[in-house]
Amino acid sequence: MAAKSPRSVDEIRADFPALRRCHRNQPVAFFDGPGGTQVPQQVIDAMSDYLARHNANTHWAYPTSQETDRLIGEARLAVADLLGAGADEVAFGLNMTSLTFHLARGLVRGWDAGDEIVLTELEHHGNIAPWEAAAADRGLVVRRVPFRVDEGTLDVDQVIGAFGPRTRLVAIGWASNALGTVSDVGTVVAAAAGRGITTFVDAVHAVPHVLPDVRRLGCDFLACSAYKFYGPHLGILYGRAAALLAVEVPKVRPAPDTIPERIETGTQSHEAIVGCRAAIDFLAGLAQGADRRTALEAAYRILHERGTALQERLWRGLAALPGVALFGPPPAAPRTPTVAFVVKGIRSTDVAARLAEKGLFLSHGDFYAKTVVERLGLGPQGLVRAGCACYTTADEVDRLIAGVASLPS
Repeated sequence: MAAKSPRSVDEIRADFPALRRCHRNQPVAFFDGPGGTQVPQQVIDAMSDYLARHNANTHWAYPTSQETDRLIGEARLAVADLLGAGADEVAFGLNMTSLTFHLARGLVRGWDAGDEIVLTELEHHGNIAPWEAAAADRGLVVRRVPFRVDEGTLDVDQVIGAFGPRTRLVAIGWASNALGTVSDVGTVVAAAAGRGITTFVDAVHAVPHVLPDVRRLGCDFLACSAYKFYGPHLGILYGRAAALLAVEVPKVRPAPDTIPERIETGTQSHEAIVGCRAAIDFLAGLAQGADRRTALEAAYRILHERGTALQERLWRGLAALPGVALFGPPPAAPRTPTVAFVVKGIRSTDVAARLAEKGLFLSHGDFYAKTVVERLGLGPQGLVRAGCACYTTADEVDRLIAGVASLPS
């Protein structure tokens, strides 16, 4: 039997009902993936089927409850394949920010006043505010490492140089949701592990574009969000088994105190968990492999190649336009297919609104990377952000370039 060819972009697009939408008689091109991707029919069907046929709470002795337990277990296995983890190391929650607040509160309970947390300025504030709140509660010291404003990158040596004898945690983003920068988190994690420092990786913007291997990376914790990789609104937390067991999480008695459920609070969105599994299977189905993990590896290689080509096309097209300023590392640098820009003399909100009139949907603002926008010297209007997803075409990129070119100066 001949090997299955990777799915074309046109074949992929057929799976997404949202792509049939028109606005002002023009097909919509969704460039808002960094804030949340569209969802394939497989995910919609899986969630609908759960709610229609299996909806129940967990751990009870009747069929729909037992089916729910099984489906949640299957979803943990799927996420484990995505992250290179064990199924008992995968916890679910409302979103990455909620999970991180919960983790931070429990993680610092045994720390002493004056212990230190290292953060960077390149972070989404979902990886800043939880640690700042925990530090305020416990009298901890927060050390903030700046980023290179001209390049939108981190100096890894400077991050490691911030470690001191009382550093207990380093929390670092793998990829910037505002600028698309991919940081060398592996070097930071290795240096921290060698000093007994706990490591937390915000991989929300990375996982849609970079296939993680948490075993190889060696981090203690990693968080991501299913709605950034074609799934429903759901947060995911990986925790190394021993690290999860060591967290003094607040619990409602008699909730389970075994991993991974000990880190989960209350009843979860079971339909979203089922949808997350479907999203991972969708990604694995874009290519071929002996098992789900190897299929994901092949799919990510293909998506990386396509995304890089689209990102280079968009960057060069926008860079050639007068009055357009681009931010973040250039195309040759490690980055995601996410391009941030401003148009001279036009507020970012207005740029996005005028592009929307042409059926081009982009996000604008600071994207909760508020420190990044402040350090770039931009006002409250922030940036315009365009992200390329698995369903983005070269024609859509050209439409966006032409749309920006048509804006009045």
